[in-house]
Amino acid sequence: MATFDLELVSPEKLLLSRPVEMAIIPAAEGEMGVLPGMAPMIVALKGGVIRVQENGQITERLFVLGGFAEITPTRVTVLADEATPVASLSRASAEARVKEAEAAYNAAGNEAPELREAAMDRLLAAREMAAAAEAA
Repeated sequence: MATFDLELVSPEKLLLSRPVEMAIIPAAEGEMGVLPGMAPMIVALKGGVIRVQENGQITERLFVLGGFAEITPTRVTVLADEATPVASLSRASAEARVKEAEAAYNAAGNEAPELREAAMDRLLAAREMAAAAEAA
């Protein structure tokens, strides 16, 4: 089957770099399946799980807290704000992040709409992290 090169980069390190059949990414508009030969585009990512498919099966699941993906017909480069293998997620840490994000969102009640929206994005990403940690 046809493949494309997938690279997942976080500020700390290069987490993944290899040919894959398909990747499902958490685009800001919704989950997006990426296949070889896709039209070039850049998409914003929301907090969620990137699923990597090889030989017809999901072989890797990585949680990203947000970022961008650059898609070309032969390569996908994900620049993640933060990325962690789902198996490494801690339920306690994820729940603590949810509590912090809820407090920040509640504190942003009288702030400018952009600040409230950013706080809501962090809260939604923290909830996705907690859900991914539960499922792991």
